Amino acid sequence: MTLPVAILAGGLATRLRPITETIPKALVEINGKPFAEHQLLLLRNNGITQVIFCVGHLGEMVRDVLGDGTRFGMKIEYSFDGAKRKGTGGALRNALPLLGEAFLVVYGDTYLECDYAAAERTFLESGKAGLMSVFRNEGKWDHSNVVFSAGRIVNYDKRNRTHDMEHIDYGLGALHAEVFSIYPGDAILDLETVYRDLLSRGELVGFEATRRFYEIGSPEGLEETRQYLSRKGTRR
Repeated sequence: MTLPVAILAGGLATRLRPITETIPKALVEINGKPFAEHQLLLLRNNGITQVIFCVGHLGEMVRDVLGDGTRFGMKIEYSFDGAKRKGTGGALRNALPLLGEAFLVVYGDTYLECDYAAAERTFLESGKAGLMSVFRNEGKWDHSNVVFSAGRIVNYDKRNRTHDMEHIDYGLGALHAEVFSIYPGDAILDLETVYRDLLSRGELVGFEATRRFYEIGSPEGLEETRQYLSRKGTRR
């Protein structure tokens, strides 16, 4: 793996209150350690050594707990939203000085067991400005929002879903930094908008993951992830 990974961990996590009134979602404990540690160990086991946390709400706590990454055999840096929330795309734009010309991106509340090296390779070899991973969800784990056919993303829309959407935005992406040059620097920007704009310009390549995702964005998802990681066991 050659690209750094941005972890979007700046949300308010309102669905997990009251737990997240005093700690950020990344530090919610699962089987004796913060969720972020499970996520970091998964990334490290996939050959990823450089991570940039994009943090906002209680972000200093994330930095204090995880440190510079030495104990994980990684390099960890932090990009803070500041006083004004910028959205997921805005957080990435803010972190570009740390991320460089190209990078992978995951959400801070997801646990994705997929082939990161293959996703990176697909992205770099495609010549496209962005990559979005998809998973054949068929409405089972969450609302499907992608039409993926013959290896191509045909449609992506979280708000106006259609009956032919059998895949879902899996949560692993890749972007070239130049993507953000067209957006005003002070505007709130969602990653969803970035993906949709790339798709409309023919600049978004798809990558299909084959293992289901786990997430801790909701109480139900948190409990399911706890049970899964307990069965699986996670080691340093």
